[in-house]
Amino acid sequence: MSPPLTTRLDPEILLRAYASGIFPMADSAGSAEVFWVEPRRRGVLPLADFHLARSLAKTLKSERFTLTVDRAFDAVLAGCAEPAPGRTETWINPLIADAYRALHQRGQAHSIEAWAEDGSLAGGLYGVRLGGAFFGESMFTRARDASKAALAALVARLRVGGFTLLDTQFLTEHLASFGGRELTVRAYRAQLGAALTVPADFFALEGGATALGTAAAPPRAPDTVFGPVSGKRIVQLLTQMS
Repeated sequence: MSPPLTTRLDPEILLRAYASGIFPMADSAGSAEVFWVEPRRRGVLPLADFHLARSLAKTLKSERFTLTVDRAFDAVLAGCAEPAPGRTETWINPLIADAYRALHQRGQAHSIEAWAEDGSLAGGLYGVRLGGAFFGESMFTRARDASKAALAALVARLRVGGFTLLDTQFLTEHLASFGGRELTVRAYRAQLGAALTVPADFFALEGGATALGTAAAPPRAPDTVFGPVSGKRIVQLLTQMS
């Protein structure tokens, strides 16, 4: 059976889809439609079991990357849509890109950026927050270990904020090296249902001033700028909370 198609993708539709365990994809950047996906085996990255390799910890401690949150959402989205080794086509079409920008404006889609020493964007990731669940959508890298550093920064942030689920959609060899694993649809839905009721705070690292994690919290202003989180602090958080 062919997946159901849609030519309309607004924020409310997206959030309802995530709460139901499905997410959108497109056949190509030029496609005018998206289809809904629910993998038979769902990839997740258990936050308590995140594996921080010694080499990555060393990279983080060196402060080779400046790690920020929501500083350049559009640029991260564009980076994730770029061709990459082994992938010449993207599933991020204009319909999807516009929908996630709208979610970002509402304070429910976020990016983590890794900046090189020369100030260029070296890598990053973005995803959607809903209750105590974070749905990782995509990541990219232009410099060795940049996306890994961004992922470590995300995991530290989610741990501090009280999140209980990091959904990676699919399990790749790359994600498995960080402790990722697969769940059945039934097991995933159980974890998702529990996570949606958790009053997590995506900005707890900044003192929780925005109270953004709770379902009833008002959205953060899209132009709010937070300072970078040091790599040393990320390593400290990941090792202390393991």
